[in-house]
Amino acid sequence: MGNPTIPDIVIGRLPIYLRALQRMDQSGQQVTSSHELGEMLGISPPQIRKDLSLFGEFGKQGTGYHVQFLASQLQSILHLNQVWDIAIVGAGDVGHALARYQGFRDRGFQVKMIFDNDQNKIGRKIGEFTIQDIAEMAEKIQEAGIRVAMLAVPAAFAQPVTDALVKAGVKAILNYAPIQISAPPDVKVQYIDPALHLQRMSYYLK
Repeated sequence: MGNPTIPDIVIGRLPIYLRALQRMDQSGQQVTSSHELGEMLGISPPQIRKDLSLFGEFGKQGTGYHVQFLASQLQSILHLNQVWDIAIVGAGDVGHALARYQGFRDRGFQVKMIFDNDQNKIGRKIGEFTIQDIAEMAEKIQEAGIRVAMLAVPAAFAQPVTDALVKAGVKAILNYAPIQISAPPDVKVQYIDPALHLQRMSYYLK
């Protein structure tokens, strides 16, 4: 589950650095600096240097960072030097959008299965995926060795589905349901609630 001494807020910035470096690499840029990254990302150069130093020495003072090398090191730290299979639970509007989203594959993830409990949806297709019965979810996830799931179910179902995912061996859950869920300490849960972020932004509106 990673190094517990590294603050989660630092881990949260690593994918942001990686995304910027990958864009630089795609444009043919070979070298960057904490100052350039900081200007791009709105993060102070000392903070970037401090974050990276927690994982090793990746650059030299005066010469900066080699873009491809630093990107490959961050991919390794984030365990993205492999493709992780994902199960989606919930075939509503959010589940449909997630199943059709093409941007996971080049970022280290691929959707493999989607489940729902609605008998009118089970057996139907979303793109290349056939919606499967949630009653078979635990068994199929366990058989496939899937360790990442995205939860796109109504709030009332989020906790029982989480419990089933944990029993099936899932270790990382991205929760779109507008509710906090309980999971064991060795299962990482992240939350995405667009309404919550809108409410946060509305504070700044006049």
